[in-house]
Amino acid sequence: MQGSQTNMLDPRLNRRSLLKWTAAAAGGLAIGGRGFGLVQADPARVAAQGGTRTEGGRWVAVACWHNCGGRCLNKALVVDGVVVRQKTDDTHPDTPDFPQQRGCARGRSQRQQVLGADRLKYPMKRKHWEPGGGNKELRGKDEWVRISWEEALDIVASEIKRVKEQYGNKSIIMPRRGSKLINALGGGLESWGVTSDGAWPAVTAHMVGSQPVNDRLDWRNAKLLVLWGANPAWSSAGNPAYNLLQVKKAGAKIICVDPMYSATAQALADEWIPVRPGTDAALLIGMAYHMITNNLQDQAFLDKYTVGFDRDHMPEGADPKENFKDYVLGTYDGVPKTPEWASEICGIDPRTIRFFAQELATTKPAIMSSSSAPARTSLGQQFCQAFLTVGWMTGNVGISGGGVWQSYHTNASYSSQSLVRSGGTGAGNIPNPLFPYGTYGFSSPEKSDWYGMAHEEMYSAIINGEYTRGVNGKEKCDIRLLYCIRDSNGGNFLNQEAGINEGIEAMRKLDFIVTSDIVLSTVSKYADVVLPECTWWEKAGTTLSGNPEAIFVFGKVIEPLYEARDGMWIERELAKRLGLDPDEVHPLSREQQFFNQIAGARVMKPDGSGWEPLVTITEQDITALGVEGKPQQGRVSLQEFRERGVYQVERKPGDAFSGFIAHKAFRDDPEKNPLPTRSGKLEIHCQALSEKIAAYGFTTCPPIAMYRPPVDGYEATFKDFEHKVKGDYPLQLFTPHYPRRSHSVFDNIRQLREAFPQECWMNPVDAEPRGIVTGDTIKITSKCGTVIRPVEVTERVVPGTVALGEGAWVERDDETGIDKAGATNSLTRSLLTGQGEEPWNTVNCQVEKWTGEPLAPDVTWPQRIVF
Repeated sequence: MQGSQTNMLDPRLNRRSLLKWTAAAAGGLAIGGRGFGLVQADPARVAAQGGTRTEGGRWVAVACWHNCGGRCLNKALVVDGVVVRQKTDDTHPDTPDFPQQRGCARGRSQRQQVLGADRLKYPMKRKHWEPGGGNKELRGKDEWVRISWEEALDIVASEIKRVKEQYGNKSIIMPRRGSKLINALGGGLESWGVTSDGAWPAVTAHMVGSQPVNDRLDWRNAKLLVLWGANPAWSSAGNPAYNLLQVKKAGAKIICVDPMYSATAQALADEWIPVRPGTDAALLIGMAYHMITNNLQDQAFLDKYTVGFDRDHMPEGADPKENFKDYVLGTYDGVPKTPEWASEICGIDPRTIRFFAQELATTKPAIMSSSSAPARTSLGQQFCQAFLTVGWMTGNVGISGGGVWQSYHTNASYSSQSLVRSGGTGAGNIPNPLFPYGTYGFSSPEKSDWYGMAHEEMYSAIINGEYTRGVNGKEKCDIRLLYCIRDSNGGNFLNQEAGINEGIEAMRKLDFIVTSDIVLSTVSKYADVVLPECTWWEKAGTTLSGNPEAIFVFGKVIEPLYEARDGMWIERELAKRLGLDPDEVHPLSREQQFFNQIAGARVMKPDGSGWEPLVTITEQDITALGVEGKPQQGRVSLQEFRERGVYQVERKPGDAFSGFIAHKAFRDDPEKNPLPTRSGKLEIHCQALSEKIAAYGFTTCPPIAMYRPPVDGYEATFKDFEHKVKGDYPLQLFTPHYPRRSHSVFDNIRQLREAFPQECWMNPVDAEPRGIVTGDTIKITSKCGTVIRPVEVTERVVPGTVALGEGAWVERDDETGIDKAGATNSLTRSLLTGQGEEPWNTVNCQVEKWTGEPLAPDVTWPQRIVF
């Protein structure tokens, strides 16, 4: 059964009970290997594992392993096998050139996640579960029953066998990523598509070939920095915003374009351009009109390095009338794309559009840097095309202090040139026979030998038995089993996929659902069998990267709690029951994989001439760790690397890396250094992109940047756009990343709930006619669902919009269908677009004042604790 507990575990009060849990668990949870834990007594082994002794305990590097967009250093004070305190980077003095890798509020709350009262303790099944899918309508409502590992594994293996034998491998689905176990069993369907990157991958691949980024120290040479939809202060915690501050201190003017006056804009911006969601392409095209009619474009650059800007520089075989300049001027369609035309769509005053265009065109050098948020929209390719085109019109390519690129996560302020990198695990992969091409940014829809659906189509495929298989057309399917072992699949996908309400319907249609998890996340709440998984603090260890100047390392911190198991162990045990050799499914221990990552780590030589080993490894280290390997000479000892938890390349202006300029070789000699595009140049007119998007079978994409009203975009808020008569859903919802979560991870942490309430924001222009003031509970309704949340009325968001942080754990009332947690995907719907990107920022909604009981702060809500 489920219960609640209001206090988090206090290590001073609970250490004795924690030690009992870890002692009970340790007897049955060792999974091969010997040397990367913290409990060994062998002095050589202790030295190899790293960590710094202090009175009463030991400071050790620990993971913050989530996809937050940043990457930083966390350390834990371990006393008697229990983590009692955390701290962040203090390995060297902090300077702008060589900054510390400091943890954010999320990283510093990791102890509450790992040791929280809501950790899953035992294998569980639904009380009324029956083999073959009985009582499936009770998913999400049923009680939980504790079962043994033997019973749990037997149930899972039996259901996999039954479904495979009765319906075939295409009846098994593995959301988002495959599983080595299922692949070894003959494979299954996968969901594919583009999540964080939005519409950028195909645009980048075909218009420019790749998008390298100047070295971060070179950013300081810019006189103007345009941050488009970028809010690293929230979405890329760590150093990106700090690095951008150095650009401002060096003298650059910063303009932020965003529907919200974000934390980054507050800290850095000289100007805020408050654009409506999904209308960015119209704004950019209106800017292009001002530049063209005032002859502000860098025509010499466009003539030499691009194709498709005007009719005299079209790619071979293209219709001369399809050039960008004539589209902007309205030469053939009779509609000049003036700032006034753009203003009606994007909401920016025409004078501001002209000022912005003038500033961008006349300030050299300048950097235009976009996040992915504006591209996470219906027809998102049009923003990416317009962004690159207008950026190239300024000529800011291949020069110091200049650039035009998509840049987000840790790369929001770093070079694309990596200076230190991890080795591989050596574990290999087992290809999925039904989906051999990989998933993220899936780029081969014209191939016929794959089976799987876009993320956005997964729920409807389960419900309706049909999905789109690229140029192959519609494919019938009969999906029966969902396999989501975190170590293989990962992710709280039901919470984080568009259309939660449709997703719950799909979950209640399947025969069987198995998940592994550390807490009862949304997808696990609707499962039949849930298996308690170890966190990375309870595994042998791994390396993490993301910041191109640093690599992070950590090992086991504590023994697994309760009956938690490693996901790899789970799959090995299932393999035995399914008649497979577990050593062929997972051939290497965690310890060996961890060692391989360390031994294979490489760092750029100080003169930039090539790579050298990062870590010195001795025969004594290898023996102490109980792994296979060879001694090597590197830049730091294994003990120092493990003790510090990070290796960071020390930077200073004028070093061998600060001269890295994106596309400089192409700029210097485009004939000798052509780009990997069809023409070898920057393609403003890009037929290859148009063909690629058409091959996915969802939407079309013109070969040049053109504005077309998105599905559920601004125009769709009207029932009569020409006369500006609003419709049933008159507002636009957009969904920024929120500082209390890494997507949905950490949303259960009470300290973060207290620090960052899940409020939403709307403009006084929209709130006042509805009688809404700050602190009211409001009801937000879309075509797909309803949420209620407290509101802050503020001019920080564009009129006509509502902002709600993505990732809250849905708390849905089955009777009313209302989600009181404010999960944004309770409001989004599945929209098939482009290359299967997920258009989370194209949602229309209505808002009214809630007349029921006001919401209590969610920090006071019962936790999802299963005893």
